[in-house]
Amino acid sequence: METSMKNRAFWMCLGIVLLNGCCASHTTLSTAVIQDEASNPSAYPPPERLVTEIIAFEAQDQTEPPPHGAIVCVGSSSIRGWHSTIQEDLAPLTIIPRGFGGSTMNDAVYYTERIVTVYEPRAVVLYEGDNDIWLGISPQQVAERFAVFVTKIHEALPDTRIYVLSIKPSIARWEVWPQMKEANRLIEKACLSDVLLTYTDVSSAMLDETGQPRREIFQPDMLHLNESGYAIWKAALLPVLLEKESPSAD
Repeated sequence: METSMKNRAFWMCLGIVLLNGCCASHTTLSTAVIQDEASNPSAYPPPERLVTEIIAFEAQDQTEPPPHGAIVCVGSSSIRGWHSTIQEDLAPLTIIPRGFGGSTMNDAVYYTERIVTVYEPRAVVLYEGDNDIWLGISPQQVAERFAVFVTKIHEALPDTRIYVLSIKPSIARWEVWPQMKEANRLIEKACLSDVLLTYTDVSSAMLDETGQPRREIFQPDMLHLNESGYAIWKAALLPVLLEKESPSAD
């Protein structure tokens, strides 16, 4: 618990340093985080555009309440496209899939209470940043929003572990791969400072021996993954989750 409290304090301080350019007292920091949560950075599209999908999840929860203490997998269409097999792929772990297409790191922040912390998960898997970079958001701002996401999770659930998947390379968005790599670098660096965070590299195995995206792992749009692509993600993520999140790890 002491380690978790230190991690929480670190992320709260990091969030305010990134967002406001300086550190502050605990009281000032809490106020600033609340103010940030109520705002939407101008470079991002309004989160309200995706509210229909969030309402659909909430309606589903009314008829089929998900268990507490599971693993919530949240993110953009790459998580949404995994919904049909993710529970089987990540078995025997209990998974709550909450991917919503077109989302960004900022959207994950905005809807954290409604599709993540409401389930009181033992762990969270996050995939965001792909759409952010494509929209012209800087790697630094993606990392800043990730810091706010972490702060919001640990404000509500101080001991919950977060596994963040690297932004994937794709043929359709290859022109912005350098920016995606920089965002990955910043997020990985942040994860190394907190025992509750784990950066999981799914991108390296998606490149061929020449460093280009493997065409055979994508759907015809050359952006979204097919079964072969998700097999790569499973191979990268499942062993990491089983190490800390399997019942035998408790």
